[in-house]
Amino acid sequence: MITNAAVFTKLVLNMIKHSDLSNSDLRRKIRQGEIVFAGNIRLKIYGTLHCKSGKRMKRENRVFFSSEKESRIHCFRPCGHCMGKAYMKWKTH
Repeated sequence: MITNAAVFTKLVLNMIKHSDLSNSDLRRKIRQGEIVFAGNIRLKIYGTLHCKSGKRMKRENRVFFSSEKESRIHCFRPCGHCMGKAYMKWKTH
């Protein structure tokens, strides 16, 4: 039986720091769907991999997530630029 604590532990371990990945590992994880969203660890904001704001952040501040749920568990909020609907929903709650 899988407990909530086991699921949470697995998700916490899945946040990947950009500085811990080589360029080839990053490309492989994106192709395989292991990385879907990127976030700024200092600002606690996540967004799509194609976001212009996200592409400008420093490598040492960037982390990757496999899902929106995972980013929310880590208390990241949606980016207002690339995730407008999710951002407005977050802002009004």
